[in-house]
Amino acid sequence: ALGAAVQAGVLQGDVKDVLLLDVIPLSLGIETLGGVSTKLVERNTTIPSSKSQTFSTAADNQTSVEIHITQGERSMASDNKSLGRFILEGIPPAPRGMPQVEVTFDVDANGILNVKAKDKSSGKEQSIRIEASSGLTKEDITKMQAEAETHAEEDKKKKEVVDMKNTAEMMIFTAEKSLKDYGDKISSDLKSRVEGVIENVKRAKEGTDMEAIKNATEMLSAEMSKIGEEMQKAGAEPAPASAPEAQPDEIKDAEVKENPEQK
Repeated sequence: ALGAAVQAGVLQGDVKDVLLLDVIPLSLGIETLGGVSTKLVERNTTIPSSKSQTFSTAADNQTSVEIHITQGERSMASDNKSLGRFILEGIPPAPRGMPQVEVTFDVDANGILNVKAKDKSSGKEQSIRIEASSGLTKEDITKMQAEAETHAEEDKKKKEVVDMKNTAEMMIFTAEKSLKDYGDKISSDLKSRVEGVIENVKRAKEGTDMEAIKNATEMLSAEMSKIGEEMQKAGAEPAPASAPEAQPDEIKDAEVKENPEQK
């Protein structure tokens, strides 16, 4: 149904028992922050197969997320085939990055794809069943794979820019929260400098100059460290110096994007 291909395994050149297995010909994933296509099931994975990954929200007090399922090898969701969308609602309001939404891809032996999203705190869940979804011929699959190879370098650069912008966005969020929490405990001079650098990062983030985004983000990180230093000297609990990094298989920095209808 998902264009299952045939994989032949021949050991030691002795063609006796050839193992025929159905595999997924093109990777399956979801669209995450910045329009990135985040893969959950890699191509050539044997079916049946089930994969889960935990994501989080991209905005404060976000109570719903849109799950956009994609198929293909390109880095950006818009360059891949769209298989379907659904919305998970009922997420309890919380700061961005706090909710944990587990997304599970389950491909059965017939190639039918079931995608489920579940908010771990509330237990709310939503799912979609995709049958004979791709309608892709062998030629279509070969073409999509070839396009991914042709645009590999271009896609890599696009994703690097998005990743850099996502990092900058997280730094801005962390810095603004630190100023809100600790602004009255640091010097007005430092507070003013941090506010200025935050604006620099915001401006840089609107463009595509990776060097400018990187430099502005690093400058903000350096100023954030000074907040920690001042607070330590004052005997207060230091503010975080940089954006917290996600652990493997936990909340990713590439959050599921906000439902466009929720404002």
